[in-house]
Amino acid sequence: MATTGTLHLRSVSARLTVFLALLNALDSVNCDEQVPLILWTSAGVSRPSPSPPAAGHIVGQQQLSSYLQTALSDGPRNVVLFLQDKMSIEDFTMYGGAFGNKQDTAFPNLEGALMSSSSPLVLPAVSWPASNAVIGQLQDQLETSPLYMDPETLSQLRLNASSPALLVFRLPYGTGADLMSAKEILSGNDEVIGQVLSTMKAQAVPYTAIYTALQPSREAASLSMEAGLGGGRSLLQAKGGYRERERERERQRRIKEKAWIYAPVEFKEDQETCILFWAKGLSVSILRSGRWEDHDLTPSTFGEEVSHKLHGSSCDKTRSKLVLNYENVLGHRSFRLIFAMSQRLYKVSARRWFTLDTVELEYDGTKAKFNGSRKVYAPAEYSYRCESVTNFRWPQLVPRTFTDPANQWRVSFEDFQIQGFNVRGSDFSYASDCAGFFSPGIWMGLMTSLLMVLVLTYGLHMIMQLRTMDRFDDPKGPAISVPQTE
Repeated sequence: MATTGTLHLRSVSARLTVFLALLNALDSVNCDEQVPLILWTSAGVSRPSPSPPAAGHIVGQQQLSSYLQTALSDGPRNVVLFLQDKMSIEDFTMYGGAFGNKQDTAFPNLEGALMSSSSPLVLPAVSWPASNAVIGQLQDQLETSPLYMDPETLSQLRLNASSPALLVFRLPYGTGADLMSAKEILSGNDEVIGQVLSTMKAQAVPYTAIYTALQPSREAASLSMEAGLGGGRSLLQAKGGYRERERERERQRRIKEKAWIYAPVEFKEDQETCILFWAKGLSVSILRSGRWEDHDLTPSTFGEEVSHKLHGSSCDKTRSKLVLNYENVLGHRSFRLIFAMSQRLYKVSARRWFTLDTVELEYDGTKAKFNGSRKVYAPAEYSYRCESVTNFRWPQLVPRTFTDPANQWRVSFEDFQIQGFNVRGSDFSYASDCAGFFSPGIWMGLMTSLLMVLVLTYGLHMIMQLRTMDRFDDPKGPAISVPQTE
């Protein structure tokens, strides 16, 4: 009996070292351009433990793809991705209770999941451009579309161990000088992780979980100051020329960050660019069984690693058509997103204008057409830009008819910009924005000013109507008598 208890204690102690090893590994890497990535499987799932990278090694996109392929080939193919807006290694060293103070940790659920997993994988330094592409890599390896979920809707979803699924949970991150606010947000994110893992455990479906972020959350210089103010140990030692080095490092980071803003989709005819298209976010949704199923097309449309399939596109002086070809979108093997544009001379304005005539979804032989010519237009030599182009919220796109299949679809473009004519080089021309000059705020100001002018005019008019007495009592003359008649 004593021997059994001793073995149990040794097993628990070995598991406790997993999270401590995570903190030690994370503490040895600089956070300026990397984000951590943690991968583990559900309890009871055994798979070969992958070899972690060497200390100080930065995992690139190809190596990360190899790690994910190995994990998914040997482990469960139901993937739960916790994607935080920002995260750095110092978030674990500062808020993870790394120095024996485990009661003050902000990651109790994450620590419990790592201890229960047979072979967790900790990548302390993943280049954040590679972490940005993790959704696309998982989508290609699982051959399924990502589902953006929240803990409440997860309980309504029924998963199957035999069919792969990619569930994405977006987690926020607080920024600012208040250290407690960041810790509270990380604790809230850990509670979300705990709720999701509890729901997955209740459904008894094995899963592979991944926790990472889109970009680093902290800068080395600001972190050193925060650690000194918070009374903890200083993570960076002050040396000669420290501030100059940190400024140069920050400048290089910003240059790289700007370089990773993806370029627009570019279609060329006879080696000359004739169509440009860009959007910060691109998604489609279909109504099935009373529920909307979403699919994010952004990772498949933009990025340096994306190979654009534009067959079917064309352009000339009066008409342009951009065709984006996809595969396996919302259960459809072939899926096409088509933008049809035209330009002509309008005699009233004495200039040429281009319009986005239709936005068409073509899938498995079915066509869904949206009319955009009434709202999406610009001078022919300009590009068109709008913060949001949708068919359901302040719609600029409307279905062609009431019976068109487009009534079952939702299309959303965030920070949308397109140009189909008079393109010079690979840059957009001056943008004609969809926001009108007279915004609601301007109208409110004009109406208030008009009301005040009317009140002032009425007051002046009333003052001008006042009449003074034309006769006054003279004390040297006879008194003025006013006869009173009964």
